[in-house]
Amino acid sequence: MKNLTMTLAAIALATASFSTLAATEVQSAPAGQQPIGVVSATSGNSLSSLQNKLNAKASEAGASSYRIIGASGDNHLYGTAELYK
Repeated sequence: MKNLTMTLAAIALATASFSTLAATEVQSAPAGQQPIGVVSATSGNSLSSLQNKLNAKASEAGASSYRIIGASGDNHLYGTAELYK
């Protein structure tokens, strides 16, 4: 029982810390932040999946926010996002 409690506590802490590290999607260039690069991703036919992949890449790159600057495709989506920090 003690191991189960410790495991649940570890999962809760890991989830909380991951959400604080995630980049925030913005609609325009944020004031006071500088562009630090561009990332791209591909996905099936789900726009939300493409957004999630771009968010993950932005977070991995250390960006605090990102702006999707392009998305296209029919059965396979391609997207690009500009990163800010």
